[in-house]
Amino acid sequence: MGEKQPNELGLHDMSGNVYEWCWDWFAGDYYQSSPEDNPGGPDQGSYRVNRGGNWNSNPQNCRAACRNNWNPANRNNNVGFRLARSS
Repeated sequence: MGEKQPNELGLHDMSGNVYEWCWDWFAGDYYQSSPEDNPGGPDQGSYRVNRGGNWNSNPQNCRAACRNNWNPANRNNNVGFRLARSS
């Protein structure tokens, strides 16, 4: 089996396995008025954003554009998070 190839953003292994919690609060209409570059989500809310899909998802949901909202108290075996840092 060959070397893994990055996605269109140059990243490896970013979708699937578990849904990933995001720092952003969720607002269904946020992108209608958000900044074009690096929208951070509203300042407050009741639900957090999660993305990506999980081991039990259909293929359409195993992508970064799959955006859901869950209560921050939600715990499940298909939800996790990814640590990242700026270089």
